[in-house]
Amino acid sequence: MESRAQQVTDAAASVDADAAPSAPRLTRPRACVATGVAAGLAAHLGWPVWIVRTAFVVTSLASGAGLLLYVWLWVFTPWAPGEERPTRRAPVAWLLMVAAAISLIAAWATSGRVVESGGNGLEWWLLAVFAGVGLAVASGAWATFIDRPDADRGPRQELAIRIVATALLAITALALVFGPNANWFPVPTFVAALAAVIGIALVYVPTLIASWRDLTAERTKRIREEQRSEIAAHLHDSVLQTLALIQNRAGATSEVARIARAQERELRDWLFAGDAPAESDLGTDLRDFGAALEIDHAVTVDVVVVGESRERASGEMAAAAREAMLNAARHAGGEVSVYVESTPEAVEVFVRDRGPGFALADVPGDRLGVRESIIGRMRRAGGSGEVRQGVGGVGTEVRLRFPAAERVEVGRG
Repeated sequence: MESRAQQVTDAAASVDADAAPSAPRLTRPRACVATGVAAGLAAHLGWPVWIVRTAFVVTSLASGAGLLLYVWLWVFTPWAPGEERPTRRAPVAWLLMVAAAISLIAAWATSGRVVESGGNGLEWWLLAVFAGVGLAVASGAWATFIDRPDADRGPRQELAIRIVATALLAITALALVFGPNANWFPVPTFVAALAAVIGIALVYVPTLIASWRDLTAERTKRIREEQRSEIAAHLHDSVLQTLALIQNRAGATSEVARIARAQERELRDWLFAGDAPAESDLGTDLRDFGAALEIDHAVTVDVVVVGESRERASGEMAAAAREAMLNAARHAGGEVSVYVESTPEAVEVFVRDRGPGFALADVPGDRLGVRESIIGRMRRAGGSGEVRQGVGGVGTEVRLRFPAAERVEVGRG
């Protein structure tokens, strides 16, 4: 009996453990104030953000432990999943520059007191100078490495930060050299002035590093493009021509020709993948669909696009065109030509085959593929569709038309 009760208790505890919600993964939000460390840690712990920020400030007073933890989390905590670039609301570079100016101005203001007191407070005076120099350098590094890719800030803010930092550190170096501390404390003053001069150089180091990275990336990209061009030229003169010869010798509708044509498309896509648009449009979608039809059916599909295609690949017109191409591949075979024309007034798609052809009136009423999937779909979307015999009575031609005005109304709806 006790064993049975123990099993029930263990099972209940297991259910409670499984039902307990797990803490979210520690990540930094992509839309943050500065670094996203406090917001990410608060979401992970389930605490209010202000408590986490206050804890970092309080623990930073204890020999800088909170600051070290903050920097450690900043370095090793990844961004939250997503494609958008991280954005920061706070102008961190300018805040660092203001802090640097306050620290250096405080050092200037206390120079006379240090002399009057006979060196009392000299360590704090040097600490203020070094802190100001370090904050100015950090401001330049932030502007280059963090804010430079940001569209709202970018290179213009980076240039402004460099100019302000250079002027501030140069004035600091001159003030130290010609100030009262240079006569009474020459060695510490020389070290502080040297730190200011080195700080000026360090302000420009991040810019040089970023420029070197850009040049290296551009050089690497150029080398890859040259290698790709060489490979493409070699394959065009050998493999691609061989695949084209196989298609011509085997016949357009044979199994060997279809396999060769599919391999040729895959090879061309791999060679020229960098030239393809990132987002799929109507023409790109119909080309991909035609390539898939060639693998599954004994058919050759040629897609020609004229004008700038503005129609989406996920729209109703694309679905109707794919249905017309599928019908042509199933019932006609042979060669199927697809013509896409985009004008300011409308987008039109013509799907032509050279099969036996048919009249829409002869299709039984229970066959709704052409009537509903093509003509009805276009009518409901605000366009039009018609099926007619091909030129000279050979084959079938499906014409789809989507007026520009109707497309705008559908997009707004």
